[in-house]
This record gives sequence, C-alpha cells and structure tokens, in this order.
Amino acid sequence: MVSDSHITLVRAPNASPMTLSGTNSYLVDSGGGEALVIDPGPLDERHVAALIDAARRRDLRIAAIAVTHGHPDHAPAAAPLARESGAPVHAHPRSAVPHDRDLPLDGELRVGELALRVIDAPGHTFDHVVLYEDRARTLFTGDTILGEGSVVIAPPGGAMRPYQRTLERLTREFPDARTIRGGHGPLVDDAQAKIAEYIAHRSERERQLVETLERGPQSIPELVARIYAETPKALWPAAARQLLAHLEALVSEGSVAMTPLERPLTPDEQAMLNPAWATFVDARLAELLEAELGTEYRIERLQLYSLP
Repeated sequence: MVSDSHITLVRAPNASPMTLSGTNSYLVDSGGGEALVIDPGPLDERHVAALIDAARRRDLRIAAIAVTHGHPDHAPAAAPLARESGAPVHAHPRSAVPHDRDLPLDGELRVGELALRVIDAPGHTFDHVVLYEDRARTLFTGDTILGEGSVVIAPPGGAMRPYQRTLERLTREFPDARTIRGGHGPLVDDAQAKIAEYIAHRSERERQLVETLERGPQSIPELVARIYAETPKALWPAAARQLLAHLEALVSEGSVAMTPLERPLTPDEQAMLNPAWATFVDARLAELLEAELGTEYRIERLQLYSLP
C-alpha cells in the first residue's frame, strides 16, 4: 500500500502478465471523513479487507465506489465492498456491472467535498470512463492508459478508432493534467508525455501494418509473424487481436480490402486466433484473458487483407 496526500493506492494481489503488478485500487479522501474507492478490483476477500483497513487507518468512511470499466480485474469486488461499507456503486450507464447509480458522463461525480469530472472513454471497452480530479491535477485512467506498457484493444469489446479518439480527447481537454493514476503499473509523473506516447504507439503500429501489406495480401497470422517477429510466441494471440482492431478500422474506412479464404484454419492458426486459455492457465487468468482479448468472439474463417 502506497499513500500520496489524499489519495491512497491499494494494489490487489493479482499480479500476472495481463495485470502487471496487480490491479490498482484508489482510496480518495473526499473530505468530511468520507472516501471514494475507484476500481475496487477483483473478487478477493483479502483485497476487500485491505481497502476497508486502508479507510479505517485514515479514519474515513467509504461513501462511494466507482468502477472505470467492467473487466474482472477491476469491478467484481464492488459488490462485497458495497455490502461491507454500505456505499453505492457507480458505473458507466452501459455497464453490465451491478451498480446503484450511473456515472454522469461528461458531468461530475460528487462525493463529500470531492468533485471529479467523468469522461466517457470508449476504446478498451465501451463501458469505460476516465475520472479527473482538478485539485490533484490527476487522471484516473483505468485501462485506458497504464503506468507502463500498452493497452489491449480487442474486438468485439473494444475498438481502435474510439480508443484513439479518447486519447486525443484527453490530450486536448486536460492540458493541465500533471499525473496519471492508471489501473495497473506505477504513477505517471508526466501526463502529457504519456498520452503523446500512447498516441504515437498506435500510429506507429498502424504504419507498420500498412507497410507490411504493401508486400501483398496477407492473413492475420502472417501479419503477426512479420510484425511481431521479435515478440515471444506466447503473446501472439494478443498481437493478433490488436491487429484485428486496426484492420477492422482500416477496412471500414476503405483503406484496406478483405477477402475470405475458403479453407479451414490450420492447428497453428487456430491456436493463435482462438486460444483455449483454460487449458494452460488457471481459471481466473483465463477469465481475464477472455475478457481482455475478446476471444469469445471466435475467428472461424481466415481473411486475406490487402491494400486497394
């Protein structure tokens, strides 16, 4: 647990390749002895107890709970924490997470003396929000921006162009933001530099994709093998979903053409495009991978992608 002024980070004990050092939950002192919890985290009794203990140590009563999005490493602890604290749960109006109140998109969430601006932030998911606290000049970004590494954008739960628009909106509307408190990883000290880094990363990946297609029509497995040649093969299923998000955007815009291949997937293609996560990772991580990578959306037919 790490404290910084009126914001306390309580990290969940769910470290993994997808969650980095664990999910970041935030206890925010709202004044008047009240507190807001942002992203209560996975369903883990130890973590719920740690959040309650963090509030108790600061003589605070948890008065509200907000989830940035509904993925299983961010939201499931909301229900037991609400039962323990009596606090209402706030979530995106489109969220399937059981919640008491809709977050006011492009409005303010008020808890005690605290007011946070709520930004509709689609891309990683379509039920995602970013919260901004003006006093600390900090953005609570969930999985829109992490403290390190990049974010998974995978259809059907996520989409590339909405994500890129969200990043552009953050840099345009929050020039005074100083720090970013993401859903995973360390505190980001230079908010504008990190947002610019994320924007540049997506543009560069798309440039690589188009340049690779200049060699001729290719399927996603072929593109992954070329673009991610230096990436461990264990990560290729995630890379395939990222490329799918880019390709869906480019096809919809007419920049890339798509032609179905009339043959079944090979075993290697099947393993990359439709991995059976539960056969080689534990059940909790398999659930998270399914949610993050959208692998319930099975790719049953290969497509050849080409430049028009």
